[in-house]
Amino acid sequence: MYNNLGAQPGVPRPPTNPQPNPFGNSFYGAGSGLIRGGLGAYGERILGSSSEYVQSNISRYFSDPQYYFQVNDQYVRNKLKVVLLPFLHRGHWTRITEPVGGRLSYKPPIYDINAPDLYIPFMAFGTYVVLAGLTLGLQGKFSPEALNWLFVKGLFGWFLQVMLLKVTLLSLGSGEAPLLDILAYAGYAFTGMCLSVLGRIVWRYSYYILMPWTCLCMGVFLVKTLKRVLFAEVRSYDSSKQHYLLLFIALAQFPLFSWLGNISVNWLF
Repeated sequence: MYNNLGAQPGVPRPPTNPQPNPFGNSFYGAGSGLIRGGLGAYGERILGSSSEYVQSNISRYFSDPQYYFQVNDQYVRNKLKVVLLPFLHRGHWTRITEPVGGRLSYKPPIYDINAPDLYIPFMAFGTYVVLAGLTLGLQGKFSPEALNWLFVKGLFGWFLQVMLLKVTLLSLGSGEAPLLDILAYAGYAFTGMCLSVLGRIVWRYSYYILMPWTCLCMGVFLVKTLKRVLFAEVRSYDSSKQHYLLLFIALAQFPLFSWLGNISVNWLF
């Protein structure tokens, strides 16, 4: 509109290029640079500390999942002997450490028989479900719904074992064990359970011999393992309380094994 006025007399033409304010730009640049620099440094500090906190807690409670699957045939055979025949284990029960990145770390299962793994628990759990389905088939009670209930029953039994071990460690002031470690130790119960259920399939009365034996072996294995964890991580604890809790864990294997070993359509009994 102003351009059309042109050079008409008496009409002032507005300035097309206003003079910049040097002080405003300088203050704005300095202020924005200061704000960006301050907020950037503060944000990096927050994100860096939070990232370190998350990583430290993840490694503290969950560890590296790949660590628990570094196994071979020799380790699996020797580990099954330790779990099913802990009385014959003549070596120590402590884990082997090695320096990694300036700090001590545990060697993977392939190099340490006492290291926990998740390969055996997962394979034993799957075998338990298959053997339970075979047992139902021999009884003429097999159905997909019943097999699903047995799968849920096994998972719930695994969860109960994990909670039992976790609560015991917390009550003794040793809650620092990674969750995957506890998951692995609790899952070893299915190795003895598979042996008991297989014995029932082959000869019915062998179950009443194998089930108490596997319960006893699992109790001894857990007691030896937890004592190693306690002595390694707890500096002050009530020894009498420790003995009672370890005895309770060993005795708790009998009702748990009896419940998991009762293969029926009604998974609650």
